[in-house]
Amino acid sequence: MLYILGGLPATGKTEVSKYLAATLNAVYIRIDTIEQELRDQGVIDLYDEGYQIAFSLALDNLKNGMSVVADSTNPVKESRDAWINVARQAQSSFTEIEVTCSDKQEHRQRVETRSTDIHNLLLPSWENVTSREYQKWLSQHIILDTAGKTPEQSKNELIQLLRHYVSTQK
Repeated sequence: MLYILGGLPATGKTEVSKYLAATLNAVYIRIDTIEQELRDQGVIDLYDEGYQIAFSLALDNLKNGMSVVADSTNPVKESRDAWINVARQAQSSFTEIEVTCSDKQEHRQRVETRSTDIHNLLLPSWENVTSREYQKWLSQHIILDTAGKTPEQSKNELIQLLRHYVSTQK
């Protein structure tokens, strides 16, 4: 199974992605980690190189029988479709999960106060987050709204949403 997570920065994507990967004993692939390593190696103008590397890693692991949790913003339909194509190439099922924070003030506070565990990663400002292109998800997917919830509550809700989603797909 390929779990395709997306959402704006500071919605809680990475927190729930790491939890999901650990819970499922799945491979965890994070675009921020790949892109920062590319920058650290001298790649200056990134377009989709990080995503292309992630797609290849996910495909290899899916073909090897592993579940994969993909943690990335996935701001446009094309990136989400590319992940779906990876699952299809591997003849694997997939689930799309959009992580949101519907409380604008809470979201802003998260953006302005968060830290990162990736060396040298520059986090976006609130203005960067709100001005970036982010296309509406039109596909059938799970929406996890983390507003007003602790990380533990969001993790538990994600598991419940996944159980419900899987049961309705049968």
